[in-house]
Amino acid sequence: MIDLGYSLSRRFPDPPQTDYRTADVHTLRHDLFCGDVYLADLQTDRELSTAWGWVPVLDFAWALCDIVEQVDRDPRGTRASEPQHAELDFTESADRMYFDRRFGWVEISADWQPAEERPLNLNHAALRREARDFLHDLVADLTDMHDGLADNPAVWSLLARFPRV
Repeated sequence: MIDLGYSLSRRFPDPPQTDYRTADVHTLRHDLFCGDVYLADLQTDRELSTAWGWVPVLDFAWALCDIVEQVDRDPRGTRASEPQHAELDFTESADRMYFDRRFGWVEISADWQPAEERPLNLNHAALRREARDFLHDLVADLTDMHDGLADNPAVWSLLARFPRV
């Protein structure tokens, strides 16, 4: 089982003058909703998490959904033996998460992980489902907290692009 989660930072609040209804994609992805994220494999009781306080959590969810699709471009799907790679870079640092898919499994590692620690090894279909659920749950939480966000066309497009599976 996979668990994805987040916490919003009190140190980096959104600007008070923000009009969430009209915020553009760049602002939504890089300037708002800062905090920390984690990705956990509940079966092995291991996780990758940030502890920086400034990670744009909506951007993380958005990028994770993109990456899950990116590593699924081989038409052979779960039969593909050739590794498929993707990286998630964090805007304000040089740290990266690495995704390597082979057959139906995705290995996930990060720059900040100790060298002796093994990567997380997650089922691709389960990761796709959990990433999309995380995105939809996060957007629901954020729209409850921020007036007008539910009316933002970029948010509508994002949710339509990555429907729950």
